[in-house]
Amino acid sequence: MKKPLLILVAGGSASGKSTVVREILEKAGLEEVLIIKHDDYYLDQGDLPLEARYLTNYDHPSSLDNQLLYLHLQALLSGKSIEKPTYDFVMHTRSRVIEHVEPKPIIIVEGILILENEKIRDLSDMNLFVELDDDTRFIRRMLRDMRERGRSLESIISQYENTVKPMYHKHIKPTKRYADVIIPNDRKHDIAVDLIVTKIKQIIGEIK
Repeated sequence: MKKPLLILVAGGSASGKSTVVREILEKAGLEEVLIIKHDDYYLDQGDLPLEARYLTNYDHPSSLDNQLLYLHLQALLSGKSIEKPTYDFVMHTRSRVIEHVEPKPIIIVEGILILENEKIRDLSDMNLFVELDDDTRFIRRMLRDMRERGRSLESIISQYENTVKPMYHKHIKPTKRYADVIIPNDRKHDIAVDLIVTKIKQIIGEIK
């Protein structure tokens, strides 16, 4: 297998990264794609009491095991399989579930801070940043966390005010400078998606 194409997709929490990726894959007609969530590489907190885990700042680069992700991406790009961790957002620590992952021709890594790490950026072939206004992201995040992660409204608001919003402007938004394409997700983005699809096809040799 030729060296896989690695695409990094960043953007604020609940900005619509997964939705945009799905649109790109559908328009490009791509099926052999591996999607990795940067969230699964949050550090293990199993040695901490649950009360302490609640205080974790998940929007700070230090909360992520980027060295492990870097090694895993190196392996996948070399055609080797990995044993990928998963994260339990209800218990605020790594899950006991380990996923066996085989490399595929296209690898996409999604995460709010995926463009923050220079070593990981250096492995990438294409960097994307999905942008959405703060208010819409907060509403989407609130609904998601209540529905999927069993969070209370009070805890969501507190976390947003204390870490999510300030960390977005300090650590996440500045990584737009590393993006090859910035995709506005608060209005039609068909042109951006079409351009990305064309470039992907060029890189993987489907069109000349």
